[in-house]
Amino acid sequence: MESGKRVLIVEDDVDIANLVAINLRDIGLDPVIVSDGEQGANKATSGEYSLVVLDLMLPKLDGIEVCKIIRRERPKLPILMLTAKSEEFDKVLGLELGADDYVTKPFGVRELVARIKALLRRSEASSEGEAGGEEVYRVGGISVDTGARRVTVDGDPVELTAKEFDLLALFMQNPGRAFSRSQLLDIVWGYSFEGYDHTVNSHINRLRNKIEADPGNPRYLGTVWGVGYRFTQPEES
Repeated sequence: MESGKRVLIVEDDVDIANLVAINLRDIGLDPVIVSDGEQGANKATSGEYSLVVLDLMLPKLDGIEVCKIIRRERPKLPILMLTAKSEEFDKVLGLELGADDYVTKPFGVRELVARIKALLRRSEASSEGEAGGEEVYRVGGISVDTGARRVTVDGDPVELTAKEFDLLALFMQNPGRAFSRSQLLDIVWGYSFEGYDHTVNSHINRLRNKIEADPGNPRYLGTVWGVGYRFTQPEES
């Protein structure tokens, strides 16, 4: 992982912000701290950052609004959210916000650093893929161009976050294969921690909302009960 990458920390708790910053410096990153959502949104959308660590509860603009703004202006910028209550974040993940990952406070430093490293690795791999040769996968009306990181559904472009794209590309490359939630965490997020299956579930739900005509009755991205998820070619009616 390239050292010196700038990471924006949007956190109003000084102790937590400094703790995160110290540990990011220890792995060669360049942290920048802001203490309210308004500053966070402005810096994230105007500066050159490789990742944003974003608290959910912030003054001026909360993390939900900041995430919406970042996703609108910088759809591929990785976002790791910090939240004090897992049940609150379940609601957040149900919205089409596009946070790539989250950590619940109080968090372990090793886990936080592992998550950040994994997000940066995936971001770097995505950038390298854009510069490399193109591979196009088609299933039914869905087309995924892994070189340009472009997705169309029935010919119409669809904007996906980095994690949503990585999930869809993995499924398209392996049609018919059932993946467990822990496998998806390991392959797409780059780690596997117990208790984070709902991170996968929420991303799958957001992906269905973007590629399925009827997300409640998906044609492509099905649930394999007791296992996880599988992508299939729908039968022609």
